[in-house]
Amino acid sequence: MEQTRTILMIDDDTALTALLREYLSYEGFELDACHDGVSGLAAAKNSKYCLILLDVMMPKLNGFELLKALGGKHTTPILMLTAKGDETDKVLGLELGADDYLAKPFQHRELLARINAILRRIDIVKEHNDAQSTYHINNVNLNPACREVYCHGHAIELTGTEYQILMLLMEHCGTIVSKETISKQVMQRTLSPFDRSIDMHVSNIRRKFSPFTDDEKIKTIRGAGYLFLAGNEQ
Repeated sequence: MEQTRTILMIDDDTALTALLREYLSYEGFELDACHDGVSGLAAAKNSKYCLILLDVMMPKLNGFELLKALGGKHTTPILMLTAKGDETDKVLGLELGADDYLAKPFQHRELLARINAILRRIDIVKEHNDAQSTYHINNVNLNPACREVYCHGHAIELTGTEYQILMLLMEHCGTIVSKETISKQVMQRTLSPFDRSIDMHVSNIRRKFSPFTDDEKIKTIRGAGYLFLAGNEQ
């Protein structure tokens, strides 16, 4: 029998959390809920959760403040719940370390599909990591066995999604990887028009590399995708 997995939902909408707790229980998930940012931050540091659902607007600490407090060092994937059509919230959430976003209001089945996609890609990466050796390219070291990344000898803290994108680009070093491919293989969904999530994750990786190098590691190929440079490429 498959082990029940536990999700943490940080949202001050008690009615919504109650409905989702019942709905997700039929899908093999337990749901713990916190209704303010302070208690949510404490709970988010618990490694027992397979995923965190994080609302933006909450008392005490809002979702963005909570992400800042985590500092991008969390290993549990975070699905940000944003206001429908608010691109600013989506972009800021990704910049601060959320792995993905879903706009409210949403259908329960849409949420379940997004949860399963995130967890499926984590399982794929775990299997992939067990079979892979370390990558050493252009002064970036990525060790799948222990999920460590170094840039010019300095440890880099990446979110799960950032790590998966970097590994995919390094696997295909010297070859352009399209946004569509990244979306399908990492995000486990078809790329939607005007979806900026891939761009934001790549931007975050570059920003985390920047204190340790002026060299370009990931090149944007306009209209085509991204290219991890082998070194000395322009």
